[in-house]
Amino acid sequence: MFHVFVLFCLCWCRLNGEFSESVSAMEGDSLTLHSDITECVDSRIVWTFGSETSPIVNIKINRQIISQFNVPDGRFRDRLKLDHQTGSLTITNITTQHAGCYELQISGPKKSTKTFSISVYAHLPVPVISSNSSQSSSSSSYCSLLCSVMNVGHVTLSWYKGNSLLSSISVSDLSISLSLPLEVEYQDKNSYSCVINNPISNQTTHLDITQLCQPCSDQGQPMLYIVLISTAGSLLIVAAVVIFCIYKKYRKTDQEDQSCEEEITYAYPTFHKRKGQSVRPFILCVNLAVSQIQMCERVVVVCITISHQIFIKVTRSQFNVNNNQKWKMAKLCCQHKHV
Repeated sequence: MFHVFVLFCLCWCRLNGEFSESVSAMEGDSLTLHSDITECVDSRIVWTFGSETSPIVNIKINRQIISQFNVPDGRFRDRLKLDHQTGSLTITNITTQHAGCYELQISGPKKSTKTFSISVYAHLPVPVISSNSSQSSSSSSYCSLLCSVMNVGHVTLSWYKGNSLLSSISVSDLSISLSLPLEVEYQDKNSYSCVINNPISNQTTHLDITQLCQPCSDQGQPMLYIVLISTAGSLLIVAAVVIFCIYKKYRKTDQEDQSCEEEITYAYPTFHKRKGQSVRPFILCVNLAVSQIQMCERVVVVCITISHQIFIKVTRSQFNVNNNQKWKMAKLCCQHKHV
């Protein structure tokens, strides 16, 4: 739309004037439209803007009568300065509202008409390069990038590899956001830059591949470290539990071995000597199969007769034997014999 407007102004200016000059300016600058006249004598100078029939400046040099007018919307208020000798016009603090066609008419001994086509551009922002993670793949060897600018108009956004143009996009609308993607290899050592420009200025941002383009394996290293640390911690806990269980088991076995070495004495008080009988002390060794009954491999039973009472002494080792089993073995081995 802007370019169509400028083209219309150029055509209109050329049709209505003998000379036409194109001028560009940045917002906030001061722009001077030169009349190319060294001195005006007995002349009348009139400046008009666009299609307005009412002049914005009207001056008569011979009588030193100066009349200055503003267009109805007041866009030129406190912005116009006129050189009374040459008739040149200066616009201060220019904005995009001042873009368009200006016409100078000089009447007098030397008649002249001159037109100016003014283009006003906003200051350009610095392009921002970011990693386009939504377009990146973990299995890809390419890094996806995005160059962006905000609130721009009448500009071109481009990617360069060194001094070679890779891609570009242009926009003629006002206040629009613009983005341009690029894919490069992770190990690419070339120089890349994103440039935004208009006819009178440009801004450039250089790509730092090492900062924005990191392989997925490198990006996942922190998570890998967390997983490894968690796994190692879990293994340490499991190992500690296993060691504790083994220690507890062997400790219990040691206690059982110690209990097997204890000596327990039982009395058999109901036995009385009969005539013709005597009880002789003897030692009986009984070998027991561990697989059949889980107790001591070797049990030594000692029967001693003291004052017509039999004291039974059972010594066991290595495996546990409960009291009932010891008592039964004692009765078996301590049998009464006739003399």
